[in-house]
Amino acid sequence: MRVLKVGTRERAFSLVEALVATALIGVAIFALYAGITSSFFHIRMARENLRATQVILEKMEVIRLLTWTQINTPGFLPDTFTAPYDPDDTNQVRGLIYSGAIQVTDAPMAADYQDDLRTVVVRLQWQTRGLTRTRTLTTYVSRHGVQNYLLE
Repeated sequence: MRVLKVGTRERAFSLVEALVATALIGVAIFALYAGITSSFFHIRMARENLRATQVILEKMEVIRLLTWTQINTPGFLPDTFTAPYDPDDTNQVRGLIYSGAIQVTDAPMAADYQDDLRTVVVRLQWQTRGLTRTRTLTTYVSRHGVQNYLLE
């Protein structure tokens, strides 16, 4: 048991110390909230990047299986396309929508290869919180390339 002497008083935190402690706790909570919010945003962007890569690779795999005649036929490959963020969302009514374009042009090579080589560019574009994001994949397709076992 503690006995107090007459004329002494117990010490406690002053008002200034309590306000400083409250301010420090507020700053710590704000920093924690900002960190969590930023983490969620970066995870969302990483998922969108991954889905964009999947969409581009899917289009390139289709192009890889086409014959030389199909690649050079105007209108056979669509100039533009859309893809949903969620592959199961076939109606494209909810969530993010990717807008893409496919361009087939002559390859920028020496004149000897102009009739046997094409450049294929697949571009994808989408919006994230007002920020326009893009991905591009370029490849070359040859008349006598890997898929020359396909009959035309």
